[in-house]
Amino acid sequence: GANMFVYYTEEEPRDVVAPDLFVARGIPNRERRVYKVWEERKAPDMVIELTSVGTRLEDLGTKKALYAQLGVREYFVFDPFGEYLKPMLRGYRLAGDEYVREDGDRLTSQVLGLELRTEGAALRLYHPVHGKLLAPLEAQAARRAAEKRAATAETELEKVRAELERLHARK
Repeated sequence: GANMFVYYTEEEPRDVVAPDLFVARGIPNRERRVYKVWEERKAPDMVIELTSVGTRLEDLGTKKALYAQLGVREYFVFDPFGEYLKPMLRGYRLAGDEYVREDGDRLTSQVLGLELRTEGAALRLYHPVHGKLLAPLEAQAARRAAEKRAATAETELEKVRAELERLHARK
């Protein structure tokens, strides 16, 4: 989920948090307007927050404590403008009921099985075997380029076939 309210107490509708991005493994893949922990029977497994000087106290204080309390296994905080985190990526892995901190330009998400890397003001995901995962717009552009190459190859193949037929007919 992204920019979706996560409600974590059924009896108290004000108990809500809105992670920038979260992953909850093992639940049905369907459209949701909100995520209710008691209905899904689990909290998210991993959360990523894009942080800034203006949100840092909440991201590294209130939200971090709440995510640990909810049992969020991994929590990553990314400062895309490098305003205060050095390096720009910080990760927390749940050990018992507290987070253990990791800093770096490359951190591994055990939940995703992917590496998170900072590239300028971007946070990119890398697969350990296949390399960089493309963002949706990049994937769309790559698909269009591949379709164009396939169409060009098909046109060239038709020209070769026609030439072969012409030469075969001359014999």
